[in-house]
Amino acid sequence: MALAKVSLGPATVTRLAIGGNPFSGFSHQGAARDLEMRRWYTAARIKEALRAAERAGINTFFGRADNHVMRLLEEYWDEGGTIQWFAQSASERDDYLRNIDVAAERGAKGMYLHGGVVDHYFSRGETDHFARALERIRSHGLAAGFAAHNPPPHEWIRDHLDVDFHLCCYYDPSPRAASPHHVTSDQELFDPAHRDEMARCIKTLKAPAVHYKVLAAGRTPVEEGFAYVARAIRPSDVVLVGFHLGDDRDLIAKTVEAFERIVPGGRADGSRSAPPR
Repeated sequence: MALAKVSLGPATVTRLAIGGNPFSGFSHQGAARDLEMRRWYTAARIKEALRAAERAGINTFFGRADNHVMRLLEEYWDEGGTIQWFAQSASERDDYLRNIDVAAERGAKGMYLHGGVVDHYFSRGETDHFARALERIRSHGLAAGFAAHNPPPHEWIRDHLDVDFHLCCYYDPSPRAASPHHVTSDQELFDPAHRDEMARCIKTLKAPAVHYKVLAAGRTPVEEGFAYVARAIRPSDVVLVGFHLGDDRDLIAKTVEAFERIVPGGRADGSRSAPPR
């Protein structure tokens, strides 16, 4: 069997994609876990993870547009890798327009503003940034989208802009009104009510949604998390999952199998072997 694919703007994306947070040490499980991921994910192991995703049928990587990730992707592609890159703006780079330009130059097929940046601008009423970013992304012919950790920014974007996709976080683990940057904490909030609010929001969006943090950064078992996704997902949507292969070298293949089995339309033939629970 093979993973089903959908269109996000001009790009064709498998309905399960691989995320880059573990590669950069963003565990959302505290400082010790961040350090564990950074130390485990050498350049060689990151490329190994991307190759494992390829073997499992995944064709798209969502990852940061920073020097670390872009350098690794160049090596991976030079070595024969084929996964396409959807670039997340790097929140530490204040000039997001230049960041978009660089990502396009370095091979991105899609681009989106970081969720913390979107949350921050929205909380300050600075929504003019969204139209500027969208115009610049589109000028490069890339699929264009925005991430956010709570529904109001997505609802504003839905009503005011014509985007190719939304990255919809199931949880709002830390407030971003004061700063767009992620601050590592052992006390991040993963409230099931947030997941329900985002699921309701997704149903109202005109563009496809990329569902992310669907496993609550490792707090929710895969079978349980995908059973919820199966009830929330639409035919045009994608699911994004990060993998720490330091826990299990076969984690990607196991997760793809669960996705195809549980999520409607996960397989290319449109079937699944078990109903959502």
